[in-house]
Order: sequence, then C-alpha cells, then structure tokens
Amino acid sequence: MRKVFSALEKESEQTGRRPEEKESNMPDFVHLHVHSEYSLLDGAARISELPKRAKELGQKALAITDHGVMYGVVDFYTACKKEGVKHIIGCEMYVAEDLREKSQAAREYAHLILLAKNNEGYKNLMRLCSIASVEGYYYKPRIDYQTIEKHKEGLICLSACIAGDIPQLLLSGQKQKAY
Repeated sequence: MRKVFSALEKESEQTGRRPEEKESNMPDFVHLHVHSEYSLLDGAARISELPKRAKELGQKALAITDHGVMYGVVDFYTACKKEGVKHIIGCEMYVAEDLREKSQAAREYAHLILLAKNNEGYKNLMRLCSIASVEGYYYKPRIDYQTIEKHKEGLICLSACIAGDIPQLLLSGQKQKAY
C-alpha cells in the first residue's frame, strides 16, 4: 500500500496535479445520469459543485437526472451557465404499470431516464413530473408508459440504472424481450 501512495505522491510532484486531476482522455464524455441533493437518499452531490467539477475535468456538458423530481433544474441551469458547461435537463422517472393503481402490487416500478433535447422536451418533462406527483403519487411520484407516449415529443429516453426494465430483462436472461 505504501508503494501505491508513494507512486501517487511522485506523480503529483511531477505533474503539479493531484492524481484525480489528470487531463481527461475522454474530452467528449458527458455524464447523463447524475443525482443531486434533490435525489433523497441517493444523491450527495451539491448542484453548485457539479458544473465546477465537470469543468475541471474538461467536460463540456452535464446532465441532472434526479429521482422523480425537477426541483434543482433552475439552480443547475444557473450553475452550468456560470461555469460555461452545457446543461442537460432530465429526470429519472419511476415507471409503474398504471400510474393510477394504488395497491401493494402498485409499489413495483422501474427506473427510466428522460432527457429534454429541446424546449418542447423540457415542457413535456415538466408535465410528466407534474402528472407523476399529482396523479401517480403512491409512495413515490410514478408515471406509466402510456402517459410517456402521450408526452414524448422532444424527449430522449435512456435505460437508466440496474432498476430499469431493460437491465432487469437482461439480468433475467430475457435478451430478446429487452431488445
């Protein structure tokens, strides 16, 4: 272990940077799945710090995808503008079979990331989050695929984390159904 720390200290002395501050060899890399302090129990990153760190790493853009809410998007937009980092507004939605169903079985849901690619997408994302909170709330703000279909214009959909439908199908060996 001492050898590792010694090597890191030597590298730091030679380059004048901490090891984690290496120049990015992926200048076009963009984090599209980022939780802030508004993702309760899941996100610890402060919105004010996210764009600063992205800029330090040479990243030109950054997304915000908090769980089920968009409470931080205005602060995120402002912080990104201040740092010269392109903002990408999104949300990691909780998707249920039927957003109006309120039973023990309805507590089953999958994760799905939606990103706004333009102003219409931003409006649709806000609309979907509102519907999820007002009509679909059952322990969490939930939406369903039928409602997403109605408000899909201007949105980009990602498979999300391991709790998404596609990753779960792949994990259970249902590769064809995942496609």
